[in-house]
Amino acid sequence: MDKRISWIITLLLVATFISSPSFAASSAKIIASFSVIEDLVKRVAGDDISITTIVPIGEDVHRWELTPPNVLAVEEADIVFYNGHGLEPWIRHLKAMASDRLTLVALAEMADYPTLTLQQGQYEGSPDPHMWMAPQGAAAYIDVITHTLSARFPERADAFRTRAEEAKDALSLLDQQVIERLEGIPHTNRLITMSEAALSYFAHAYGFEFAAIWGLNSETMGSAHDMASMSERLVDKRPPALFFESTTPDIHMDALARETGLTLAGPLYVDTLSEADGPAYNYPALLHHTTELLHEALGGARAEE
Repeated sequence: MDKRISWIITLLLVATFISSPSFAASSAKIIASFSVIEDLVKRVAGDDISITTIVPIGEDVHRWELTPPNVLAVEEADIVFYNGHGLEPWIRHLKAMASDRLTLVALAEMADYPTLTLQQGQYEGSPDPHMWMAPQGAAAYIDVITHTLSARFPERADAFRTRAEEAKDALSLLDQQVIERLEGIPHTNRLITMSEAALSYFAHAYGFEFAAIWGLNSETMGSAHDMASMSERLVDKRPPALFFESTTPDIHMDALARETGLTLAGPLYVDTLSEADGPAYNYPALLHHTTELLHEALGGARAEE
């Protein structure tokens, strides 16, 4: 089967379970910290539960500041799903204003998935929060979401579990297709280099080496020392391309690309989805876009394209 047709089948499968019949409209109100979390919650909650997202699409989840509409939404919410492990520094303000009836759920901290640690930057040695960038990590989020919603709304537990199993089946298929699409990239080219340490879980899942200038976008970006260290590494490794993210100015990666004569590719979507007409309009599309970008930039095999 043509690999691109296979991708389309996967995305259609995902769309099918998203649009499955839902219960009657409900007054239950859920908050997701950013768009990727919202997408995963919707896959379990269905259309009968209202979901509000704090950080808009395209904004940096690390550097967001709560707005009055955010505060009002929190006051009316039943559950807040956020990532945790320091991804959302502003969550401490949300916790301070939360009522006793509000349930706060840190998905990465509660997920049954091996945690990697940041290897550079101000938070070196701390848990890497970007767990969703491996489909298996996203599936672990689905389990936490399902347990939380089922406990809060037991009358809908069967529907939640059904949607969750469909979502996890689709993620398993997506995982296999990512493996197949990336397997033709030569071993000598399998280095992902970007500004923030946001693809460690993806790199670990699919057999890539990973390098970043800093750990999290919430810290000081691109010090002279960090830029010099990365420049030295690139001179030694010489990967086919460097990458930049959609939510981070590309000034640092562009400077490194110019200095080393390497190609700059992107954007990669990590901490946000794209708009509906963009390449990362939902979670499966985000992984698909990441995979295709790496395939093209790092020299994937051309057969069956």
